[in-house]
Amino acid sequence: MNLALSLFGDRPRGINKRRCVAHILLLASFLVPGAVLKSVGEEPQHPVLSQVDSDNDGISDDVEQALLAQFVPTFLIGQDDCSNVPAEFRAGSTNPEVQSENGTIYGQVFPIKTASPNSLAAEIHYYHLWRVDCGGHGHPLDTEHVSVLVRGSISNSSPLKWKAVYWYAAAHENTVCDVSQIARASTLHAEDKGANIWISPGKHASYLNEAMCQKGCGADRCERMRLLVPERIINLGELGHPMNSSVFISSDAWPLASKMEGTNFPPAALARLDELPDSDIAWFNPGRHPSQGIIAISSTTEQGIAVGGHGATAGISSAAGSTGDAIAVAEGASGNALQKSSRHTLHALASSARHVGKALHLGKSPERSKYVHQESSEK
Repeated sequence: MNLALSLFGDRPRGINKRRCVAHILLLASFLVPGAVLKSVGEEPQHPVLSQVDSDNDGISDDVEQALLAQFVPTFLIGQDDCSNVPAEFRAGSTNPEVQSENGTIYGQVFPIKTASPNSLAAEIHYYHLWRVDCGGHGHPLDTEHVSVLVRGSISNSSPLKWKAVYWYAAAHENTVCDVSQIARASTLHAEDKGANIWISPGKHASYLNEAMCQKGCGADRCERMRLLVPERIINLGELGHPMNSSVFISSDAWPLASKMEGTNFPPAALARLDELPDSDIAWFNPGRHPSQGIIAISSTTEQGIAVGGHGATAGISSAAGSTGDAIAVAEGASGNALQKSSRHTLHALASSARHVGKALHLGKSPERSKYVHQESSEK
């Protein structure tokens, strides 16, 4: 009997769906890289490395660590980040206590149900945890992450190999400023390895593209960046079954537990992405994101535009309506997209300035009139 059919058939009554999928992955996870899955009753061609599954999720510890190592992103962080580098937290402590700011990256791997009878799927989260968010509206402790959905193809004639299918980057996640993104792994040239990830200094939002770093609410700017060489990658395990004494994951001092609970690749978000050209990155949440870019610009002069805010808001709203769910990544399209975004931003700011000027009963400024005329002639 074909292995795929026997593993992905109807599950026995009373067995939890996730546990059933986990059991399937557990069988595959026993194999060392290069082992060939054949049919039921046949042994792998290579010996088993380890059958230890410390977090009880169905994937062995050895395979989880191998996946974490294969797909670890290339992180670019600010040279002058006020929180230095991601921190390692004290093992065995129920509350997050910084042990050392040494560039440690934490990971999580768990099985995902797949519709294909000939593939396995897993989701990998990479957490860069910081001592402090030291941007605007900063706070102690900062839990940020990126994720990747990987699939391993089952074949009777070739080794089990894992390839990335989608990447996700959290940026101001679950806030009004949320500009989290998803993309095909092929778009990022990150199917067999980790993607390049830009981390905004201070706020530590994650971006799949350097130019996108300027589109958040937190005045993000990925400037003067440097390569982060992780001290090590530590597997957090699962909630209720932490690995490496990472019991701090359940602390209510930070929202790490909520980030570990769910998937970053829900069907609706993937469906929107798959309707876009291969060169595009999609917003994880659909919406009028250009307004957030304008908010980022205005954050440096928020005192100056506090008066006449109603007019400014109207200008932002009118500019936001012309942008879709995607940002072009291809070099040629990227330039056009950024130029278009810039024109809409200038138009919105000029409109806001006119409203504020009327509210304050100001006369025309020769310089501002020239600026508006130039912007209008470029449209």
